[in-house]
Amino acid sequence: MQQISSMAHLSLSLARLGAGLPGSSGRWLLPVAIALSQVACAQTPAAPSSDPAPTPIRLAQPVAAAPQAPASAAPVAAAPAALAAPASAWPAGRLPAEVEAALQRGKVAADAVSVVVMDVSGAQRPLLDVHSDVGRNPASVMKLVTTYAALEILGPAYTWDTRIATDGQVAQGALNGNLYVQGSGDPKLVMERLWLLQRRLLGQGIQVVVGDVVLDRSAFALPPIDPARFDNEPYRPYNAVPDALLLNYKSLTMRFIPDAAAGVARIAYEPAIAHLRLPSTVPLLKTKGNACGDWRGALKAQMADATQIQFLGGYPAACGENSWAVAPAAPDRFAPRVFEGMWRELGGKVTGQVRMGTTPDGVQPLMSFSSPTLGEVVRDINKYSNNVMTQQVFLTLGKERAGVGTFEGGRQAVAQWWSERVPGMAQPTIDNGAGLSRDARITAGSLAKMLSVAWNSNVMPELMASMPIVGVDGTMKNSKSAHTGGAHLKTGTLRDASAIAGYVNGRDGRRWVVVAMANSDNAPQARPAWDALIDWVAAQ
Repeated sequence: MQQISSMAHLSLSLARLGAGLPGSSGRWLLPVAIALSQVACAQTPAAPSSDPAPTPIRLAQPVAAAPQAPASAAPVAAAPAALAAPASAWPAGRLPAEVEAALQRGKVAADAVSVVVMDVSGAQRPLLDVHSDVGRNPASVMKLVTTYAALEILGPAYTWDTRIATDGQVAQGALNGNLYVQGSGDPKLVMERLWLLQRRLLGQGIQVVVGDVVLDRSAFALPPIDPARFDNEPYRPYNAVPDALLLNYKSLTMRFIPDAAAGVARIAYEPAIAHLRLPSTVPLLKTKGNACGDWRGALKAQMADATQIQFLGGYPAACGENSWAVAPAAPDRFAPRVFEGMWRELGGKVTGQVRMGTTPDGVQPLMSFSSPTLGEVVRDINKYSNNVMTQQVFLTLGKERAGVGTFEGGRQAVAQWWSERVPGMAQPTIDNGAGLSRDARITAGSLAKMLSVAWNSNVMPELMASMPIVGVDGTMKNSKSAHTGGAHLKTGTLRDASAIAGYVNGRDGRRWVVVAMANSDNAPQARPAWDALIDWVAAQ
């Protein structure tokens, strides 16, 4: 306890010194002079843009000053000599034996791996530093960059407002005119919240729209994106394309419920969806040894037809009840189909069409429907690694900067923020912000430094709480680490990339920043090595 109290007192004293420094020096000076040596990470070139002139980034709230060196300290250029030695020596460029052994078992080459373990204060040289200056694909760990930047730029209380307007009048339960639904990029307009929005429309006295329902997604300006472009899996929800009016992540959940007496599995669909033919049952199948097996494969689903989903096979009777989430064909038609399907399910009617369009000037506002806060959204993103929600946030950074959401605007917003918050460290190549990319790159040293800066940020509680807890929840729930509950770590996995990054508690109460990345054909086999690394750090 005495040691912890002494460290807290020292941190407070350093923070007070930093607060007394003039101008931007007091805010951005690296804690106790951090080493500047690193290799620059290649960036995606900025494409010419016709977007409105961007406005400077202003953080949503003042950023807590990181602990600073006294005014008489050596200049930043002399920083490497000023860093304290780590808590315990470890051979440079080497990993702990148990980590190396796990990598060897997974056939992951040592030169394909980068690892940094450092005290959260950033005041000491890293305890482990292996290939920290090599740019690697972090997979979904890149979400930490996007969400931390968003928390600081937009603020944890930021919300998205879906606005409803009309060019007509409401009388005797009918809206005589068009209804306009204008999206702003809400990442969580899922079926439960769309149901609530439509209930509120009914509460406005609208039961019949005598006209069209026009869905406006002009807040984002995106080129045509093929959902199959990443891995040729267009019907997987993780490949859903972002949208300023994103409904239910563009995904449909099919629930299969065996009915042995009838010899079929009944199928329930959520949300309700119009103009898509869906079978209500499939035959039950008897399987050898009464085994479930690959029930999705047994269904022989046909999804390429934009007008229907078909099953040419059946559902194994031994499988019990199961759910399958899919992203149906023709994703651009998904929002109109779901809005109409749920509206009719609630008892509402439309005499015209439910279609995409833009909201004209001079319409009469009816209501505004707010999203959960960014702080809540970030938790969903990082706990469960939701790709399309991350891209919604990333595009929103561009929208707030330039008036319309574009990927290039998001990249520029994050780049400007990075240069102010993590100066001197190699900029990430962030691509779409979600890590669902073959081109994204960041160095382990840069990511570790960012997490150290985040530890002293006002938004640290929101960022840290959004990370999966080892052995407890999110994508770390099934971790084999023995340090259950003792670390908050974001994970990332692609066919050729595996990574973790976050914070691990040591046995003496010290908290460590941990970043580990592997890029190789066998990279997913590195996960046991990451569990071993977590346990090793926890023992320090």
